[in-house]
Amino acid sequence: MDSKYNRYLLMGLTLFCVVLIGITSVSDGWLAPLRTGVGYLLIPIQSGVNRAGAAIYEELSDFSRLKTALEENDRLKEEVDALVEENNRLLAEQYELRRLRELYQLDQEYMQYEKTAARVIANDSGDWFQVFRVDKGSADGVEVGCNVMAGGGLVGIVTDVGAHYATVRSIIDDSSRVSAMAVQSGDTCIVAGDLTLYEEGRLRITNIQKDADFKDGDRVVTSNISSKFLPGILIGYASDITLDSNQLTSSGYLIPAAEFGSLQEVLIITGVKETGDAGE
Repeated sequence: MDSKYNRYLLMGLTLFCVVLIGITSVSDGWLAPLRTGVGYLLIPIQSGVNRAGAAIYEELSDFSRLKTALEENDRLKEEVDALVEENNRLLAEQYELRRLRELYQLDQEYMQYEKTAARVIANDSGDWFQVFRVDKGSADGVEVGCNVMAGGGLVGIVTDVGAHYATVRSIIDDSSRVSAMAVQSGDTCIVAGDLTLYEEGRLRITNIQKDADFKDGDRVVTSNISSKFLPGILIGYASDITLDSNQLTSSGYLIPAAEFGSLQEVLIITGVKETGDAGE
């Protein structure tokens, strides 16, 4: 509003100055005193007009600079957004590459088994991947009872299959029981799923014979006597093994080799040990 008022005032003063300048240009002698008076009046008016004009020019210049700065700011924001998006994409690709390398290494460690890679497409449970679905099914050689691996070790077993999908029950599920053994001694145990316990990052190990050579840190793998799991697949590492109150068996905990909070890709062993429902 002030800027508009200033412009109108400047226009009025300019017109007034033009009239006064016209008067001073008349050369008649009788107008000499008038020209002198007009001169005294015109000089400060012209100075004021010049100052007002300079102020308006400066105001317009400031506005132009502000507009340019705002446009530059918008452009920089767009560039930052593009860079953030590109960085997120590169990070996602980096994480995916790392996971695929882990799967490749896992594949190399168990070359005796035929496998197919699959992506996790749904999680039917809560925070943990206790039951989940993958994008491979019977058309890819997957069947009920196929063992599933990821992240360096055993993840679970296939319990349901469609042509292009399969459902996997993981070893952390409360109903899961896996017949296992310590690699160092061959002594057997049962790895029991426990969702509450897994919140601490552990599963339970039970049914260890009293005189068994089972120590903290031992590698625990699927046993030869398992009816559903192929032998020799790493499950995790023993922890806090203690003698039970019955003085006949020992029990403790297992730190799983696989992570069950963010499964994205898995390896499915396409051969099964025995046809039937998933179990030990």
